[in-house]
Amino acid sequence: MIRTTVDRLTAPTPAERMAIADLEKSISAHDARMAQLACMNAVEKGGRAERTEPLPFPFTVAAWNLERCLFPLESAEHLGATGAEIVLLSEMDDGMARTRQRHTTAEVAGDLGMAYLYGVEFIELGLGSDTELEFCKDRFNRRGLHGNGLMATVPLHAAFLLRLEGERLWFMGEVDQPRLGERMAIGAAVNTEAGPLVLVSTHFESATTAAYRECQMVGLIDALDAAFPGHPVLIGGDLNTGNHAGGDFEAEGLFARAAERGFTRHGGPLDRMTTRPSLITRWPERAMKLDWFFSRGLAVSDTRIVPSLDPSGRPLSDHDLITCRIDGFA
Repeated sequence: MIRTTVDRLTAPTPAERMAIADLEKSISAHDARMAQLACMNAVEKGGRAERTEPLPFPFTVAAWNLERCLFPLESAEHLGATGAEIVLLSEMDDGMARTRQRHTTAEVAGDLGMAYLYGVEFIELGLGSDTELEFCKDRFNRRGLHGNGLMATVPLHAAFLLRLEGERLWFMGEVDQPRLGERMAIGAAVNTEAGPLVLVSTHFESATTAAYRECQMVGLIDALDAAFPGHPVLIGGDLNTGNHAGGDFEAEGLFARAAERGFTRHGGPLDRMTTRPSLITRWPERAMKLDWFFSRGLAVSDTRIVPSLDPSGRPLSDHDLITCRIDGFA
């Protein structure tokens, strides 16, 4: 686990990003370069928690893949309407042309009055997919960072980042979005009126098999058990279940592996998918159920799927957000 925290991540320079693109396409070259980059080995900790701890029960948690976060203000307003005290986010840009060079996590947290953590999943070596190019006014990325966030209205403690098992697919393969990095989880503990609760925002790999996502789940739980033995845990995010597998999320072995370790899944109605066509992802036939909470040691109720549409009907993401209520420790 990466435990180092900083006020602001140091992004690689344009020249450094160009040099990454010229690296030998091997796992050893990839990992050696990643180990040298400060932004890949620290967690950014910022924002301001507007509530004092401990956090009372019940409270709401939201998880949302914000698909780059094209609209930070509108996304914050949408999250605010849920009343969530904890927010788990994935696919958040920092200094990308497609999102106007914004630090989207910091903006959303600021609008919501929350403390935040941000960790880098990928250093983006290009401007993005073909549809994302339509949103770029600049032809360069100022920072080129893309990752996951965790936000709370109370202070965040024991921050960590964990890189999940992977094959460096976005660096090694023939892809339209060349990147350095790997899928990951970012987490922390919050103090509730019953004691500390471990929160994890994660994003599993889409461009791989169910068996590999199963390994990612096992590795994540192993790391949590080693670092936070006996603590209640809530994991949430885009687990890419059924992605590129005919949409059959129930074929994913990660559910059984999590259940064996004492986790209960929560995803709202099982017949409701969590993806939708968006301004970037424009394929209505690709409806999938990708987004979940997994809890252990918690009383969880009222899991909902909230359409990711602003008041005008414009999609804010290709994922609907999910929420759940934490009623206490089990």
